[in-house]
Amino acid sequence: MSARLVPDAPESGLDDEQLAAVTAPRGPVCVLAGAGTGKTRTITRRIAHLARTGHVAPGQVLAVTFTARAAGEMRTRLRALGVAGVQARTFHAAALRQLRYFWPRVVGGDQWQLVEGKVRIVGQAAARVKAGTDAASLRDLAGEIEWAKASLVTPDGYAAAVAKLRRDTPGPAEQVAAVYAGYEELKNRAELLDFDDLLLHTAAALEEHGPVAEEFRDRYRCFVVDEYQDVTPLQQRVLDAWLGERDDLTVVGDANQTIYTFAGASPRYLLDFPRRFPEAAVVRLQRDYRSTPQVVSAANTLIGSARGRVAGTRLRLIGQLPPGPEPDFAEHDDEPAEAAAVAAQIKRLVADGTPAAEIAVLFRINAQSEVYEQALTDVGVPYQVRGGERFFSRPEVRRAMTALRVAAPARAGDDVPLVDAVRAILAPVGLTAEPPGGATQRAQWESLLAIVELAEELVAVEPEADVRRFAAELETRADAAHPPTVQGVTLASLHAAKGLEWDVVFLVGLVDGTLPIQHADGDDEAIEEERRLLYVGITRARRRLALSWALSRQPGGPRRRRRSRFLYGLIPEEHSASRIANGSSRGGPRPRCRVCGSPLMGADALKMRRCAECPSDVDVELLDRLRGWRSVEAREQQVPAYVVFTDATLTAIAEQRPTDNAALVRIPGIGARKLDRYGPAVLALVADPDVADS
Repeated sequence: MSARLVPDAPESGLDDEQLAAVTAPRGPVCVLAGAGTGKTRTITRRIAHLARTGHVAPGQVLAVTFTARAAGEMRTRLRALGVAGVQARTFHAAALRQLRYFWPRVVGGDQWQLVEGKVRIVGQAAARVKAGTDAASLRDLAGEIEWAKASLVTPDGYAAAVAKLRRDTPGPAEQVAAVYAGYEELKNRAELLDFDDLLLHTAAALEEHGPVAEEFRDRYRCFVVDEYQDVTPLQQRVLDAWLGERDDLTVVGDANQTIYTFAGASPRYLLDFPRRFPEAAVVRLQRDYRSTPQVVSAANTLIGSARGRVAGTRLRLIGQLPPGPEPDFAEHDDEPAEAAAVAAQIKRLVADGTPAAEIAVLFRINAQSEVYEQALTDVGVPYQVRGGERFFSRPEVRRAMTALRVAAPARAGDDVPLVDAVRAILAPVGLTAEPPGGATQRAQWESLLAIVELAEELVAVEPEADVRRFAAELETRADAAHPPTVQGVTLASLHAAKGLEWDVVFLVGLVDGTLPIQHADGDDEAIEEERRLLYVGITRARRRLALSWALSRQPGGPRRRRRSRFLYGLIPEEHSASRIANGSSRGGPRPRCRVCGSPLMGADALKMRRCAECPSDVDVELLDRLRGWRSVEAREQQVPAYVVFTDATLTAIAEQRPTDNAALVRIPGIGARKLDRYGPAVLALVADPDVADS
């Protein structure tokens, strides 16, 4: 007979802060959990602890998450802890289950059906008021209605609400409000429910029907809400209805990761939790078990410059893993060059044993994926696009390619420059001079603009290319960029990357106008959300992090772009990508390998001043002396050795053997502070082998 598996005690294997959250008394508990600090582990252990100690039966716990995947992971972990019967669901799934049960008593008859594709009804409402009825306009209107309902904004109050918020709307506010009102009328007449109605009707049932509320509150007595910084006013209303006058609530969140305010999410419920529940236990999880100290330091530096109310409650992560490489920063002449460099680095990583599935390329907007799809295809590395279609599969791109193909014969022999001709051909399919207001229309506009940029690339190498040649080039690219679906490098937007993690992360296209996005300018809160979006991207990396940007869209184009304002203070002054360190202008010469003369790419190569493939001339005895000296310094200061100098910096010193301060400070990783503190000792070690023994 096999031995029975006994689950670990919920309190075992936790750090002090996690243990405090797990064992906090019943009642209001707020867990401020930074990225990589083990929040899922902590909240599942808390539920198991409450159940094991008899505070609540598992079936009386309702745990709410924001994705079905997260809910499934929570249920799996709870089963492993020997706690079965906990309801772990999304807000909408929990509301649907409750509504099905209470509908006959609250409304009577059969429950209304869930609407399958609200765009059709939105289209009918839009046609009534002569609003746009193309697919993109209808998706934007549907999204705006979802935002309004999630924000508890009625059709009558819509215009005033968006004016107060200075919200970018997909059309005149009065017209959008009319579409919203018409949509609600048509939907209710057909006895249909959308997903937001599930929450609205559930809240109303509990607020307005005492017996229903009493039965529900007798059934569920303990509530846990994950990702609490992303709660909308509508979801908070449902949570309040669930709770009633009780306070047996645990919330978990990180205001630094609030990136969905455009969809109605608000961090204010997390930030105000201690004010609403003055007796609440507040626990801060800041020990990061996901990322190396170098990645953690970059994340802390970025979010440390945040402003506003969220900044006042920020968590400062404390890295717990062994040291890793410093983040890499790279500036490129143009986007194709940036993509080619990233693809080359990925190919080397895969060849050296890093699984392709453990590498991600993250960008701000989906239109940026095309150049990376092409670059990875060119070097034979498989990839998968997450959270969006491949570039050439997008409907707007297919329509644009059809328009170019149809227009090509009439444009034969045309004297109009190719780029101007492409812009004119794409105007009827959605390419306007300025980006449109709605999110869907803007995303499609960005895809069309990316096609114009491809035309600019073609002209740079083939000045005589015409529309027919360009249409053929697009078809060739489309065919080449459709490898079989395999497990490969992940290409994803920063929003789609939330909740995921990889060993290696490349953050690309980091220029002002893209991150922060152009339409955020002039709005301090929007700019800070863009900062948090980059923070989320940085904290996806476990081991290696690379950040890059390009000064021009296409080869030979004007180098007018500015790297993202968020990078200032993030790039070390001594790094070659820092213009403060090298004193060069944006168009200055690139450092070259001291062995073969090739341009240097990557932080380690820049530090060594040679390519990774070129032979090393390290002085082994000097390197040993430097390591011994570093150990003594680290013990005296009571800090890890890498805080004094990293292994890569010591190796660079032992290779380059600097003889004065000027030579020493040219080694990336040695700035003014370290020069003052360690310079004399290091130069003495280089000059005299006996110094180490004195």
